[in-house]
Amino acid sequence: MAKSLRLTLLISVIALAGITMSTLSHAGKVVVRKSSEPFDAFAVRDAVQQDHQWQEMLRMQQQIQILQALPLGCLAVAVPYPYYNCAGSMYRPYMHQNQELFIQIDPPKIPQVK
Repeated sequence: MAKSLRLTLLISVIALAGITMSTLSHAGKVVVRKSSEPFDAFAVRDAVQQDHQWQEMLRMQQQIQILQALPLGCLAVAVPYPYYNCAGSMYRPYMHQNQELFIQIDPPKIPQVK
């Protein structure tokens, strides 16, 4: 009887630890700042939305090309977001594990100014 009680208790503890770990792993990024520092929630929202749009754009591409270095002669472009035009191929910079990589993207649609 004591063995089955210990086994049940051990299984319960393992299950609880697994639930706790899975909850913690999906918590996301937490940023702490001083209340005296200026903060623009709308700018953060816009940046997150742009990042999400970029991820969706990558998901729709059939094949993704990632470079560790750009070819010679690339032009830096800042609008509508930072990217490089390399003889007609477009690359967007991306930081991964403290290393800058370049992911090939479709030519961005530049909004018309009215």
